[in-house]
Amino acid sequence: MENRSHALIAGFFTIALIVLATLLAIWLGRDKIQRTPYEIVTKSAVSGLNLQAVVRYKGIKVGNVTDIDFDDKVPGQIILRLEVLPDTPVTNATFATLAYQGVTGIAFVQLDEDAKAQHSQLLQAGASIARIPLRPGMLQNLEQRGIAILTQAEELTKRLNHMLDPDNQKSVVHTLESFGKLAQRWEAVPDQINPALKQLPVLMQQAGSTLQSVNQLSKDASQLTQNLTQFSTRLQGPDSPVFRFNQSLELFNNTLYADTLPRLNTLSNEARQSLRAVGRTAESLNERPQSILFGPPPATPGPGEPGFSAPAR
Repeated sequence: MENRSHALIAGFFTIALIVLATLLAIWLGRDKIQRTPYEIVTKSAVSGLNLQAVVRYKGIKVGNVTDIDFDDKVPGQIILRLEVLPDTPVTNATFATLAYQGVTGIAFVQLDEDAKAQHSQLLQAGASIARIPLRPGMLQNLEQRGIAILTQAEELTKRLNHMLDPDNQKSVVHTLESFGKLAQRWEAVPDQINPALKQLPVLMQQAGSTLQSVNQLSKDASQLTQNLTQFSTRLQGPDSPVFRFNQSLELFNNTLYADTLPRLNTLSNEARQSLRAVGRTAESLNERPQSILFGPPPATPGPGEPGFSAPAR
């Protein structure tokens, strides 16, 4: 009976010691620092991320992941809850990515600032928990690019298979044969060009002679232009034939208008008077042809003259 009581006391003492040790560990390990909560919402996979995963800001540990849960309002969406130190400069330009530690594959949340953002402001704690956007990390980018590369490789393989189709193989063989024939013809081209190359020095000499002739022709044309310029200058000079011809023409015009034309006008008037007298004479002859023998009839006496008679009314 005494052995049982000692065993019972030892059991109670052991249990009490364990409880005290647990309470002491909790009291010593409790975190007295007030932390700021944040949320990360994403539809991407968060493989390797566990509760109490480290949260780092630019590589410095600033908090932990406190909860990982599905969003009840949006199917397929995951909500990560973080608690970070209050002095962490989290702004509206802060974004999160998933990074992995070494080869263990344990993920942690990496916070960083968008370098392209301007006028960033610190996020203030309010009624609702502030949310930080999650961007694809390096592994996610590699995965996406790897999928794109595999897709392109698959498309390239399909095109190669299509190109290696029997019909296309015949086309390729025919093309290679055409290239072979073209190469054979090209080998004969140098033999055809050699005679022309041999005549090239003679052609160069002839071209040189032609250039000399052109230069001489240019000099002659320049001399001719100078002569024409001098001739034109002489023609326009004060003693030139053109100037003298203009003076003679001007003198002729003056003489014509000052002397010759008045004389011609006088002769014209006299000729008109003579023609009028001849016309009157012809009319008198027509009326009295006997006037040639007997002379003109006596004139009719006027008023006050002998033999005048007044006309009857």
